[in-house]
Amino acid sequence: MSDKVVITCALTGVLTNPAQHPVPVTPEQMAAEARRAYDAGASVMHCHFRDQRPGMGYLPSWDPDVAGAICEAIREACPGVIINMSTGVVGPDIRGPLACLERVRPEMAALNAGSLNYLKTRSGGKWAWPPMVFDNSVEKITAFLQEMRRFGVVPECECFDTGIVRSIAMFEQVGLLPAPVHVSLVMGVASGMPARAAWLPLLVDELNPGVEWQTIAIGRQEVWDVHARTAELGGHLRTGVEDTFYLPSGERTTGNGPLIEALAAVARDRGREPASPAEARAMLGLAAC
Repeated sequence: MSDKVVITCALTGVLTNPAQHPVPVTPEQMAAEARRAYDAGASVMHCHFRDQRPGMGYLPSWDPDVAGAICEAIREACPGVIINMSTGVVGPDIRGPLACLERVRPEMAALNAGSLNYLKTRSGGKWAWPPMVFDNSVEKITAFLQEMRRFGVVPECECFDTGIVRSIAMFEQVGLLPAPVHVSLVMGVASGMPARAAWLPLLVDELNPGVEWQTIAIGRQEVWDVHARTAELGGHLRTGVEDTFYLPSGERTTGNGPLIEALAAVARDRGREPASPAEARAMLGLAAC
């Protein structure tokens, strides 16, 4: 286990309303939040892009000009930072994410590594939203991987349930995923793996030797136990307002900076120091800046 840990900040998500939550939208807001996270110890910025029209910032955008402006602003604000771009999209049409990948040329990009019934219920016994399938067929995954390879982008395989985790070794076996392989264990989605620290040793045991892994813990106070156990087991760490609005104290965060400060403290309490961007590049097998 390395005494260094790569910390990722998930700067903003999708659909959360910026009028109600501290989620950045504009390039200026994204860059400012990235800088706060960078100063607190984050070396990777995970980026979604939002609609820039007034009052429409709760919607996602696959406009390459929007993606380009946001990532250029982040890179200028955070020297040497690693950009990890979202590619998650429902349905077979992946032209929007591919256009953004080509424009941004991020070092890394999230790759949803399997399908999931994306469900959530409310206390009254009704669906929180109409049940949907977050579809990520092998055909779709292969198309993304081919284009990521063409653009020089390293995939970060997001796994929402145990079957998807186990599929990673099969993707390696058939030659879809070249080394080094990067895996995110996504915990806390209501119809996926729960955010329970006790699950981590079993999940990590399903990964091949040499796989770089991190946890993406979604929820409230329970996510901090997951972060602590991840640090103890040698995994990398991620948080941000995409994943939670709550600090370890239970207090709502004002933005990404306090969340990253808290996560860096968790790492240091377990004997691990946040990696600099240059150290993170070496650890993750990325090209030097």
